[in-house]
Amino acid sequence: MARNPLSLVFLFLVISLLPRSFQGATDSLPSFPLAPALFVIGDSTVDCGTNNYLPTLARADHPPYGRDFDTHTPTGRFSNGRIIVDFLALRLGLPFVPPFLGQSGRIQDMIHGVNFASAAAGIIFYSGSDLGGHISLAQQIQQVTDTFQQFELNLGEVAADDFISKSIFYVSIGSNDFIHCYLSNSSNVKTMYQPREFNKLLATTVKQEIQNLYNANVRKIVVMGLAPVGCAPHYLNSYGSEDGECIDEINKVMVDFNSVMKEIVDKLNHNLSDAMITFCDAFQGSMDILDNRQHYGFETTTEACCGAGKYRGMGMCLGPQMACEDASVHVWWDEFHPTEAVNRILADNIWSGMHTSMCYPMNLKDMTKLNQ
Repeated sequence: MARNPLSLVFLFLVISLLPRSFQGATDSLPSFPLAPALFVIGDSTVDCGTNNYLPTLARADHPPYGRDFDTHTPTGRFSNGRIIVDFLALRLGLPFVPPFLGQSGRIQDMIHGVNFASAAAGIIFYSGSDLGGHISLAQQIQQVTDTFQQFELNLGEVAADDFISKSIFYVSIGSNDFIHCYLSNSSNVKTMYQPREFNKLLATTVKQEIQNLYNANVRKIVVMGLAPVGCAPHYLNSYGSEDGECIDEINKVMVDFNSVMKEIVDKLNHNLSDAMITFCDAFQGSMDILDNRQHYGFETTTEACCGAGKYRGMGMCLGPQMACEDASVHVWWDEFHPTEAVNRILADNIWSGMHTSMCYPMNLKDMTKLNQ
């Protein structure tokens, strides 16, 4: 398919505006970006520093977070190193995407994408409020709209629309609606909703926000399902797991949410003929790792690298003295979040299904080949 000359000019602008500070990190990347930009919406699974700017307990701006990252310093990522979207950015031939709240509003800072994700954020507005400030899903969508307006002002409407339609949008949110709302029975939500009804409420809300993105000319979207939260060290500890068995009653709710969300993605693809929306089942991909830990080189699937108490699942990772020496042999970094090693495997699966197929109806690599 022939490229629109305007698209080629704009992509050249994207490349020319990449910050020099990223040159060393992009030496082995594709010679030409496979998408103009990567935009990220979500929670702590993909927060790269948003919460550093907020009054909240949900912060990862202190050691040992980031100790294995490229800079070996805390960045706000809830991991010992890179998160999934870092690996995907490199696959796309783009630099790591910066947090929205850290930007000056200059087009040069946003031309390769923006990360709007905020730790503790949920689909429901108040999910995670017990930890302090955060940017909810609806608020992140508003930030996206504000960013699009900035693109239109700087690039013109036609170029901005072309840029947006060819960029990749990654959505990873929902676990906090269970951790800080449903499972904790905040506001007696359990008495008002059966699990299936609560999942439908969440998924329908995500559907509406995806529709809002589509109305703003977004066409390529990766929607992440929920991971096996019932296997997280926090719940192994709090539910008294004897031998590290996952908490089935929690995982069943996660599986049901993913089922409902996948159905909605199927309907969106059917109703929005030029949309390319893919659902990636984080539960399926994560369970493959947990069930085949030795194949992937992990020594433990239950004990976090950093934390206190049984399974190191009691409380947050507060200092270097609480952390293990080698995070690469652990599936879990802290009470809720995976290590960089797990993030790399999941990113490989999202990109091409390298280890196990977990994205439907296509992986990200295939998405980049369509309508370029």
